Amino acid sequence: MTDFAAARKQMVDSQLLPNRVTNARLIGAMGAVPREAFLPRSLRGVAYVDEDLQVAPGRYVMEPMVFGRLLQEAHVRETDAVLDIGCATGYSAAVLARLASVVVAVEEDAETAERASEYLAQAGVENAAVITGPLSEGYPAQAPYDVIVVEGAVQQVPAGILDQLAEGGRLVTVVAGRGIGKATLFTRIGGVIGHRELFDAGVPMLLGFERETGFVF
Repeated sequence: MTDFAAARKQMVDSQLLPNRVTNARLIGAMGAVPREAFLPRSLRGVAYVDEDLQVAPGRYVMEPMVFGRLLQEAHVRETDAVLDIGCATGYSAAVLARLASVVVAVEEDAETAERASEYLAQAGVENAAVITGPLSEGYPAQAPYDVIVVEGAVQQVPAGILDQLAEGGRLVTVVAGRGIGKATLFTRIGGVIGHRELFDAGVPMLLGFERETGFVF
């Protein structure tokens, strides 16, 4: 039988810390949330491998290192409202719930969203809610958000999602290009959206975030 607690510690020690994930609150959250509890039984034995895990057609739980580095760059605070786009089976929302005040998680597939809600309830997470809807629209009803996390690679971030960032807000995702993707931080400062590339990252694409003809960052 897998010792999941030991596997989580190994994930922190061998995947997160050596790759510049050092924020104490984030390390504590990822070291506490049982990743295996948000996976189907067939994947629980590989819950802590350093790769993306497919949990539904086109839907993945992001590999720990990339996920951890993205959240570290988002600088999630205890008072923040967070939008988690593409939460898959809810692991990301569970981690974010330990860091923020409230998490709104969006999943497009109704069955996957229902599973995420069940997993979050079983884990005792009370400050995260899963909404079913198009990922590319975010969830404007509860905007603005201090942090937005897009759980996958995108060719572009729709303007409608950037509009949901609060002043001083941060959005993190992986922007796919011709080569390897670039983890990217978007910020709203003085009402103006800026962006900065952070590190190389290869994660699966999210449908609905394709580049529009003539689009320029």
